[in-house]
Amino acid sequence: MTFGLVVPDNSNPFFAELARVIEDVGFASGYTMLLGNAMGDDAREATYIRTLLDRQVDGLIVVPIHGPHSWVAELSEQTTVPRLVLDRELELPGATQVLTDNEGGAYQATSHLLAHGRQRIGCIAGLEGVHPTVDRVAGWRRALVEAGRDPESASLTHVPFGRADGYRAGQRMLAEAGHPDALFVASDEQAIGVLRAAAELGLRVPDDVAVCAFDGIDGSEYTVPALTTMQQPFDELGRSAVEWLLAKIADPTLPVRRITHPTTLIARGSCGCPDLAGGDSMIGERL
Repeated sequence: MTFGLVVPDNSNPFFAELARVIEDVGFASGYTMLLGNAMGDDAREATYIRTLLDRQVDGLIVVPIHGPHSWVAELSEQTTVPRLVLDRELELPGATQVLTDNEGGAYQATSHLLAHGRQRIGCIAGLEGVHPTVDRVAGWRRALVEAGRDPESASLTHVPFGRADGYRAGQRMLAEAGHPDALFVASDEQAIGVLRAAAELGLRVPDDVAVCAFDGIDGSEYTVPALTTMQQPFDELGRSAVEWLLAKIADPTLPVRRITHPTTLIARGSCGCPDLAGGDSMIGERL
Protein backbone atom coordinates (compact mmCIF):
# COMPACT_ATOMS: atom_id res chain seq x y z
CA MET A 1 0.00 0.00 0.00
CA THR A 2 1.33 3.42 -0.94
CA PHE A 3 0.54 7.09 -0.68
CA GLY A 4 2.10 10.06 -2.44
CA LEU A 5 3.56 13.28 -1.05
CA VAL A 6 4.39 16.30 -3.23
CA VAL A 7 6.36 19.17 -1.65
CA PRO A 8 7.53 22.53 -3.08
CA ASP A 9 11.26 21.98 -2.42
CA ASN A 10 12.73 19.09 -0.44
CA SER A 11 16.04 20.91 0.00
CA ASN A 12 14.24 23.29 2.37
CA PRO A 13 14.78 21.89 5.91
CA PHE A 14 11.14 22.57 6.82
CA PHE A 15 9.79 20.35 4.05
CA ALA A 16 12.53 17.77 4.56
CA GLU A 17 11.61 17.39 8.23
CA LEU A 18 7.90 17.27 7.44
CA ALA A 19 8.48 14.57 4.81
CA ARG A 20 10.52 12.51 7.27
CA VAL A 21 7.72 12.55 9.84
CA ILE A 22 5.07 11.68 7.24
CA GLU A 23 7.15 8.80 5.88
CA ASP A 24 7.82 7.40 9.37
CA VAL A 25 4.18 7.55 10.44
CA GLY A 26 3.02 5.96 7.20
CA PHE A 27 5.66 3.23 7.33
CA ALA A 28 4.66 2.31 10.89
CA SER A 29 1.13 1.77 9.56
CA GLY A 30 2.26 -0.46 6.69
CA TYR A 31 2.35 2.21 3.95
CA THR A 32 5.27 3.28 1.81
CA MET A 33 5.57 6.88 0.64
CA LEU A 34 6.39 8.10 -2.87
CA LEU A 35 7.88 11.61 -2.84
CA GLY A 36 7.64 14.24 -5.56
CA ASN A 37 9.75 17.42 -5.42
CA ALA A 38 8.06 20.25 -7.34
CA MET A 39 11.07 22.61 -7.10
CA GLY A 40 8.66 25.55 -7.13
CA ASP A 41 7.50 24.75 -10.67
CA ASP A 42 3.78 24.41 -11.45
CA ALA A 43 4.28 22.10 -14.45
CA ARG A 44 6.57 19.84 -12.45
CA GLU A 45 4.11 19.78 -9.55
CA ALA A 46 1.28 18.81 -11.93
CA THR A 47 3.42 16.08 -13.51
CA TYR A 48 4.18 14.50 -10.14
CA ILE A 49 0.52 14.56 -9.13
CA ARG A 50 -0.56 12.94 -12.42
CA THR A 51 2.21 10.34 -12.14
CA LEU A 52 1.20 9.41 -8.60
CA LEU A 53 -2.44 9.10 -9.64
CA ASP A 54 -1.44 6.98 -12.65
CA ARG A 55 0.42 4.68 -10.26
CA GLN A 56 -2.84 4.33 -8.35
CA VAL A 57 -1.58 5.46 -4.97
CA ASP A 58 -4.04 4.85 -2.16
CA GLY A 59 -3.92 8.48 -1.03
CA LEU A 60 -2.25 11.80 -1.81
CA ILE A 61 -0.80 14.61 0.35
CA VAL A 62 0.13 17.87 -1.37
CA VAL A 63 2.03 20.86 0.02
CA PRO A 64 1.21 23.26 -2.84
CA ILE A 65 3.73 25.64 -4.36
CA HIS A 66 3.00 29.33 -4.86
CA GLY A 67 1.56 29.23 -8.35
CA PRO A 68 -1.47 28.75 -10.60
CA HIS A 69 -2.01 25.12 -9.51
CA SER A 70 -3.01 23.95 -12.97
CA TRP A 71 -3.70 20.47 -11.59
CA VAL A 72 -6.56 21.46 -9.24
CA ALA A 73 -9.36 21.06 -11.79
CA GLU A 74 -8.00 17.69 -12.89
CA LEU A 75 -7.67 16.38 -9.35
CA SER A 76 -11.11 17.73 -8.44
CA GLU A 77 -12.59 15.42 -11.08
CA GLN A 78 -10.75 12.47 -9.56
CA THR A 79 -13.17 11.49 -6.81
CA THR A 80 -11.80 8.12 -5.74
CA VAL A 81 -8.38 9.02 -4.30
CA PRO A 82 -8.35 10.50 -0.77
CA ARG A 83 -6.44 13.78 -0.83
CA LEU A 84 -5.12 16.20 1.77
CA VAL A 85 -3.61 19.68 1.50
CA LEU A 86 -0.86 20.36 4.04
CA ASP A 87 0.63 23.66 5.28
CA ARG A 88 -1.03 25.86 2.61
CA GLU A 89 -4.65 26.88 2.15
CA LEU A 90 -6.02 25.76 -1.20
CA GLU A 91 -9.58 25.23 -2.36
CA LEU A 92 -9.55 21.60 -3.47
CA PRO A 93 -12.91 19.80 -3.38
CA GLY A 94 -12.89 16.74 -1.16
CA ALA A 95 -9.56 17.60 0.48
CA THR A 96 -8.94 17.97 4.20
CA GLN A 97 -6.55 20.78 5.17
CA VAL A 98 -3.90 20.45 7.89
CA LEU A 99 -2.42 23.81 8.83
CA THR A 100 -0.32 25.69 11.36
CA ASP A 101 -1.71 28.71 13.20
CA ASN A 102 0.60 31.05 11.31
CA GLU A 103 -1.15 34.26 12.30
CA GLY A 104 -1.22 33.37 15.98
CA GLY A 105 2.44 32.39 15.93
CA ALA A 106 3.52 35.61 14.21
CA TYR A 107 1.42 37.62 16.64
CA GLN A 108 3.15 35.94 19.59
CA ALA A 109 6.61 36.42 18.08
CA THR A 110 6.02 40.13 17.48
CA SER A 111 4.46 40.56 20.92
CA HIS A 112 7.56 38.95 22.40
CA LEU A 113 9.77 41.52 20.66
CA LEU A 114 7.51 44.30 21.92
CA ALA A 115 7.86 42.92 25.45
CA HIS A 116 11.62 43.35 25.08
CA GLY A 117 10.98 47.08 24.56
CA ARG A 118 11.67 47.15 20.84
CA GLN A 119 10.28 50.23 19.09
CA ARG A 120 10.78 49.70 15.35
CA ILE A 121 9.85 46.13 14.47
CA GLY A 122 10.25 45.33 10.79
CA CYS A 123 9.21 42.19 8.96
CA ILE A 124 11.01 40.08 6.38
CA ALA A 125 8.25 37.90 4.94
CA GLY A 126 7.89 35.23 2.27
CA LEU A 127 6.50 35.78 -1.20
CA GLU A 128 3.21 37.64 -1.40
CA GLY A 129 0.11 35.53 -1.86
CA VAL A 130 1.50 32.38 -0.20
CA HIS A 131 -0.83 31.28 2.61
CA PRO A 132 1.79 31.16 5.40
CA THR A 133 3.12 34.58 4.36
CA VAL A 134 -0.31 36.21 4.33
CA ASP A 135 -1.13 34.93 7.81
CA ARG A 136 2.29 35.67 9.32
CA VAL A 137 2.23 39.25 8.04
CA ALA A 138 -1.30 39.59 9.42
CA GLY A 139 -0.11 38.42 12.85
CA TRP A 140 2.81 40.87 12.79
CA ARG A 141 0.46 43.71 11.85
CA ARG A 142 -2.08 42.79 14.53
CA ALA A 143 0.54 42.83 17.28
CA LEU A 144 1.80 46.25 16.17
CA VAL A 145 -1.71 47.72 16.00
CA GLU A 146 -2.61 46.40 19.46
CA ALA A 147 0.58 48.01 20.80
CA GLY A 148 -0.40 51.36 19.28
CA ARG A 149 2.13 51.16 16.44
CA ASP A 150 1.43 51.92 12.79
CA PRO A 151 2.34 48.91 10.64
CA GLU A 152 2.13 51.05 7.50
CA SER A 153 5.18 53.00 8.66
CA ALA A 154 7.13 49.86 9.60
CA SER A 155 9.64 48.17 7.29
CA LEU A 156 8.21 45.21 5.36
CA THR A 157 9.72 43.26 2.49
CA HIS A 158 8.71 40.07 0.68
CA VAL A 159 11.34 37.58 -0.50
CA PRO A 160 11.48 33.78 -0.99
CA PHE A 161 11.97 31.50 2.03
CA GLY A 162 15.73 31.02 1.62
CA ARG A 163 18.97 31.93 3.39
CA ALA A 164 20.39 33.93 0.49
CA ASP A 165 17.11 35.82 0.11
CA GLY A 166 17.01 36.59 3.82
CA TYR A 167 20.63 37.72 3.69
CA ARG A 168 19.98 40.15 0.83
CA ALA A 169 16.80 41.47 2.45
CA GLY A 170 18.64 41.94 5.73
CA GLN A 171 21.45 43.81 4.00
CA ARG A 172 19.00 46.23 2.42
CA MET A 173 16.80 46.78 5.45
CA LEU A 174 19.54 47.04 8.07
CA ALA A 175 21.70 49.38 5.98
CA GLU A 176 19.00 52.06 6.01
CA ALA A 177 19.20 55.06 8.32
CA GLY A 178 16.89 54.48 11.26
CA HIS A 179 16.78 50.77 10.51
CA PRO A 180 14.51 48.52 12.61
CA ASP A 181 15.72 47.66 16.09
CA ALA A 182 13.96 44.30 15.77
CA LEU A 183 12.86 41.98 12.98
CA PHE A 184 10.18 39.37 12.77
CA VAL A 185 11.50 37.06 10.06
CA ALA A 186 8.96 34.67 8.55
CA SER A 187 11.25 31.62 8.36
CA ASP A 188 14.35 30.30 10.10
CA GLU A 189 16.11 29.92 6.76
CA GLN A 190 15.65 33.63 6.02
CA ALA A 191 16.68 34.52 9.57
CA ILE A 192 19.98 32.65 9.29
CA GLY A 193 20.78 34.90 6.32
CA VAL A 194 19.70 37.97 8.30
CA LEU A 195 22.13 37.10 11.10
CA ARG A 196 24.96 37.02 8.56
CA ALA A 197 23.87 40.36 7.07
CA ALA A 198 23.76 42.00 10.50
CA ALA A 199 27.24 40.74 11.34
CA GLU A 200 28.68 42.08 8.09
CA LEU A 201 27.10 45.47 8.77
CA GLY A 202 28.69 45.57 12.22
CA LEU A 203 25.36 45.25 14.02
CA ARG A 204 25.15 43.19 17.20
CA VAL A 205 22.27 40.76 17.64
CA PRO A 206 20.30 41.31 19.84
CA ASP A 207 21.80 44.58 21.15
CA ASP A 208 21.40 46.57 17.93
CA VAL A 209 18.70 44.48 16.28
CA ALA A 210 16.69 41.65 17.82
CA VAL A 211 15.51 38.77 15.64
CA CYS A 212 12.60 36.39 16.06
CA ALA A 213 11.85 33.82 13.36
CA PHE A 214 9.41 31.03 12.50
CA ASP A 215 9.62 27.25 11.89
CA GLY A 216 11.97 25.75 14.48
CA ILE A 217 14.09 23.77 12.02
CA ASP A 218 17.04 21.66 13.14
CA GLY A 219 20.09 23.86 13.48
CA SER A 220 18.30 27.05 14.53
CA GLU A 221 19.63 26.52 18.05
CA TYR A 222 23.25 26.51 16.83
CA THR A 223 23.44 29.95 15.22
CA VAL A 224 25.28 32.69 17.12
CA PRO A 225 23.33 33.91 18.93
CA ALA A 226 20.88 31.03 18.96
CA LEU A 227 17.72 31.83 17.05
CA THR A 228 14.48 32.63 18.83
CA THR A 229 11.72 31.04 16.78
CA MET A 230 8.11 29.91 16.68
CA GLN A 231 8.36 26.13 16.67
CA GLN A 232 6.12 24.42 14.15
CA PRO A 233 4.72 21.10 15.44
CA PHE A 234 6.32 18.87 12.80
CA ASP A 235 5.33 15.62 14.49
CA GLU A 236 1.72 16.70 15.01
CA LEU A 237 1.38 18.10 11.48
CA GLY A 238 2.73 14.95 9.87
CA ARG A 239 0.95 12.53 12.17
CA SER A 240 -2.48 14.17 11.88
CA ALA A 241 -2.12 14.34 8.08
CA VAL A 242 -1.27 10.65 7.73
CA GLU A 243 -3.80 9.51 10.33
CA TRP A 244 -6.62 11.35 8.56
CA LEU A 245 -5.52 10.06 5.15
CA LEU A 246 -5.43 6.45 6.35
CA ALA A 247 -8.80 6.87 8.05
CA LYS A 248 -10.23 8.23 4.79
CA ILE A 249 -8.79 5.29 2.86
CA ALA A 250 -10.48 2.93 5.32
CA ASP A 251 -13.77 4.86 5.29
CA PRO A 252 -14.42 6.87 2.09
CA THR A 253 -17.50 8.47 3.71
CA LEU A 254 -15.33 10.27 6.28
CA PRO A 255 -16.06 14.03 6.03
CA VAL A 256 -13.34 16.52 5.16
CA ARG A 257 -11.88 18.59 7.99
CA ARG A 258 -9.79 21.66 8.64
CA ILE A 259 -7.16 20.85 11.28
CA THR A 260 -5.09 23.71 12.73
CA HIS A 261 -2.11 23.15 15.03
CA PRO A 262 -0.61 25.73 17.43
CA THR A 263 3.01 26.88 17.52
CA THR A 264 5.37 27.21 20.49
CA LEU A 265 7.70 30.12 21.26
CA ILE A 266 11.30 28.92 21.65
CA ALA A 267 13.09 31.84 23.31
CA ARG A 268 16.85 32.00 22.75
CA GLY A 269 19.50 34.67 22.45
CA SER A 270 18.62 36.44 19.20
CA CYS A 271 15.63 38.26 20.76
CA GLY A 272 17.41 39.29 23.96
CA CYS A 273 16.52 36.30 26.12
CA PRO A 274 19.35 34.35 27.78
CA ASP A 275 21.45 32.54 25.19
CA LEU A 276 21.86 29.21 26.91
CA ALA A 277 24.74 26.90 26.07
CA GLY A 278 24.60 23.80 23.92
CA GLY A 279 21.49 24.68 21.98
CA ASP A 280 19.26 24.76 25.07
CA SER A 281 16.28 27.09 25.02
CA MET A 282 13.48 28.56 27.04
CA ILE A 283 10.23 27.00 25.85
CA GLY A 284 7.29 29.34 26.06
CA GLU A 285 3.56 28.76 25.93
CA ARG A 286 1.83 27.33 22.90
CA LEU A 287 -0.83 29.23 21.04
